[in-house]
Amino acid sequence: MNIALIQSYIEVGNPAANQKRIFALMEKAVEANPKPDILVLPEMWNTGYALDRIQELADEDGKETKESLSDFAQKHNVQIVGGSVAEKIGDHIYNTMYIFNRQGEQIANYSKMHLFRLMDEEKHLQAGDQAVTFELEEGLIAGASICYDIRFPELSRSLALAGAKVLFVPAEWPHPRLHHWRTLLMARAIENQMYVVACNRVGDSGDTSFFGHSMIIDPWGEIVAEGGEEETIVSGTLDSSLTDSVRQRIPVFEDRRPNLYSIK
Repeated sequence: MNIALIQSYIEVGNPAANQKRIFALMEKAVEANPKPDILVLPEMWNTGYALDRIQELADEDGKETKESLSDFAQKHNVQIVGGSVAEKIGDHIYNTMYIFNRQGEQIANYSKMHLFRLMDEEKHLQAGDQAVTFELEEGLIAGASICYDIRFPELSRSLALAGAKVLFVPAEWPHPRLHHWRTLLMARAIENQMYVVACNRVGDSGDTSFFGHSMIIDPWGEIVAEGGEEETIVSGTLDSSLTDSVRQRIPVFEDRRPNLYSIK
């Protein structure tokens, strides 16, 4: 299954400009040969981290985002893991990912469970409370995770135990923590013997600089593809049978002893 990650610049507080930019890159991505089966977008691509204005900028019920991604998926016959956007539901703002099939049908959504205090997320956003898996083509079960979530191995392990063979991670992960980014993503892949597909943004936002390095990592922890620090499309291929092969060769899940993991 061919996959393309949209490693984009995001203009803080300008949803219209960001949508135009993201969709232009998506159009470019689907013109590639081979054409991608899945497009993946970065975190908070509609507003960036304009948290001081997020109440006015967030997408009401995600309506505009859902309509535009649905239309694109149907028009171009492509699956979309829609990164995440600032979504307004009632009085609360969530950091939410939407997933669409080739027919433009929304098949899942996930709101970020772990809010990042270093960027004051907890002061402006509501945390999600539900782990999510979803099924892509060829029966491929995937798990959802957003940025800071990857520092919590319990989440990715629970998704793997629920059948996920690939973990999607949209992010806005900044300098100077490139080593953490690469190490954590590879660790999640190795320990759960599954693909990790992580799409990070690039560019500056105020005093914060984002380094890109979007990555596709296979179940052995080997890097299939990795971007640099410029705006680009990172492409690669997923082979779900590799996950089965790795899990058979080193039977981590069979050898788990969860009844012994609680410390008395």
